[in-house]
Amino acid sequence: MTTKEQIVENWLPRYTGTPIEEFGSYILLTNFVNYVTMFAEKFDVEVKGQGRAMQTATAHDITIINFGMGSPMAATVMDLLSAISPKAVLFLGKCGGLKKTQIGDLILPIAAIRGEGTGDDYMPAEIPALPSFRLQSTVSASIAKHKMDYWTGTVYTTNRRIWEHDDTFKEYLRQIRAMAIDMETATIFIVGFANSIPHGALLLVSDNPLVPEGVKTEESDKKVTNDYVKTHLEIGIEALTELRKSGESVKHLRFE
Repeated sequence: MTTKEQIVENWLPRYTGTPIEEFGSYILLTNFVNYVTMFAEKFDVEVKGQGRAMQTATAHDITIINFGMGSPMAATVMDLLSAISPKAVLFLGKCGGLKKTQIGDLILPIAAIRGEGTGDDYMPAEIPALPSFRLQSTVSASIAKHKMDYWTGTVYTTNRRIWEHDDTFKEYLRQIRAMAIDMETATIFIVGFANSIPHGALLLVSDNPLVPEGVKTEESDKKVTNDYVKTHLEIGIEALTELRKSGESVKHLRFE
């Protein structure tokens, strides 16, 4: 294999256990296998990729992929998805809230701050990590249908998983006025841009890590899963279903 196209066409099935031709045109990304399981149960379809690096399920031209956690894996899945040139990719991620957010709130980011470093291997640091407006607009409408509200703003993406003890870093987060922090969104945005893949994100606030009592625990994470994940997933499915039915292009930028 001498070209990127040859590599990703071989590696996408290798990572996921799913043949190229079985992927939908619309992709949901998640860090958690229970999202894939819930999707599969909803549509009575098989979960593929058990024992592989990534698991998938597909129904109605939508494929959900659990790609794992962190910026390098986010870049990997966006590179692999170039093998199928999806019409839209929506990341359903969890994040730490940094301002007035409460656990269970939704954040629809208008941009992501590239603090993870991985995106620098794809695009110069000066290029902002932005979502596709048409996709985010459709997600906004889906949230409204559920009679829910959401926050908007920037999300800071970092490679650091354990930083809640670092007061200097927490002060930096306050200074840049980010709405949330996670480990994937900026990478998905910038690598999606590099691969000409329309992309967006809907983030679920799972903790408030700037204060000691807000740091995620096993117990608090279970509560988030039990109380909020189903709706998070439903909104994502409905947004991509609406795009599929409309037949409209999600691309809003000229990829040159």
